[in-house]
Amino acid sequence: MSTTQSPGQAAGAPAAVPAATAAPVTGNPTSLKPAYFTAWLLCAIFYFYQYAVRSAPGVMQEELTAAWGGNHIGTMISAYYVAYALMALVAGVLLDRYGAHRTIPYGIAVVAIGCVIFAQGGEAAGMIGFVLQAIGAIFAFIGASYIAGRYLPERMLAIFVGFTQCLGMAGAAFGSKPVHMAIDPAGSFQVPWQSVWIAFAVLGAVLAIGTWIILPRDSGDSADHHGALSLSSVVRPFRTVFGNPQSWLAGITGGLLFVPTTIGALVWATAFLHEGENVPMAVAASDAAMVPIGWVIGCPLLGWISDRLGRRKPVLVGGALLLLASGLAAIYLPPGTFPKFSIPLVMGIASGAAMIPFAMIKEANPPQVKGTAAGVMNFLVFLTTGVMSPFISHLMVPSAPGTSLSLHEFQQAFLPLVGGVVVAIVLALFMHETGHGRRRAAAPAAAH
Repeated sequence: MSTTQSPGQAAGAPAAVPAATAAPVTGNPTSLKPAYFTAWLLCAIFYFYQYAVRSAPGVMQEELTAAWGGNHIGTMISAYYVAYALMALVAGVLLDRYGAHRTIPYGIAVVAIGCVIFAQGGEAAGMIGFVLQAIGAIFAFIGASYIAGRYLPERMLAIFVGFTQCLGMAGAAFGSKPVHMAIDPAGSFQVPWQSVWIAFAVLGAVLAIGTWIILPRDSGDSADHHGALSLSSVVRPFRTVFGNPQSWLAGITGGLLFVPTTIGALVWATAFLHEGENVPMAVAASDAAMVPIGWVIGCPLLGWISDRLGRRKPVLVGGALLLLASGLAAIYLPPGTFPKFSIPLVMGIASGAAMIPFAMIKEANPPQVKGTAAGVMNFLVFLTTGVMSPFISHLMVPSAPGTSLSLHEFQQAFLPLVGGVVVAIVLALFMHETGHGRRRAAAPAAAH
């Protein structure tokens, strides 16, 4: 199989985006190249952008209910995540087969088109537009991690994956507060909600053009992928990734470490504090908001620590243990035991450990299936969330109809999330160490 020069092999060459090639790039550069950093940054901005778009309907519920004649937000969001999870598998294969330049800009364009359709105002248009946004949005995180795993120094993979997730959380905040300020009937701007979606579409178009210009013009990671498109060529990368037990361990571990924040903190924490512990609603909402703030800190921080150590497992297990301890403190200790906001903030920081398996699944599989591995990881994480979410919701039912959940009932309902973290820690012990420090240590031994 013929190969081309690695992006890090051209001594003294300027950091330019490589021209189109017929064969895949064969290795990561040893230093951070400005052109490849810019490519990653644009994909991370895409992740910020799609999170802002995804969050916007949540603050438009009154306007959408008035326009549609009923509140169908729940159904629309469910359809979004189904499309997002299924498309994760497709996006990974497309990245491996066609490369970043011929996939990610089109993903951004699909999100922008979905915004234009959403702006038409009808319920059907809203549903179609939101599902289209999901189909395009999956290329954001998978694309950013693909760029990081292929074009950035291997020793920095985890921190860039963490920074990507950090920008996503920032995008969620951007999609809520500024959008609410823009459409608030009592506010200073009073922008029609349809105009917000048109503005999102324009931003998407600009970002799509920028990525088209900047992203590396390569042909994907595997020469095997560039033959005739057939069922076997599509199935082959999935067979490689799904046939690796380490992929399953990474996906399930990551999913179980996500759900305490995505389900427990972001969905049920405010109700738990207000109804279960009799905390005022404003204070409860502020406490719950500290978890995603901690997430923004923890994702890049734990990624940096992992890259600095050259080890994944100690950071993964340590973060999971801290998540378990802070979660138990949040559920069982009375309010005021620790300083204000400290428990949810620590819980959010510790949950950044959930990003470590995203690096590990890429390192545990062959280089030519980086995109497929990222897609499988997202699929397994969302599958875990999809299984756990209705189960936890079923437990959040008061024993007496017409009453609020008691503190004990909340605690009982949260037990599966606590158990999930324990299972994640056990599974992490069976994962292979994939950090670059282990491989460096193994190299001299292999020489002997």
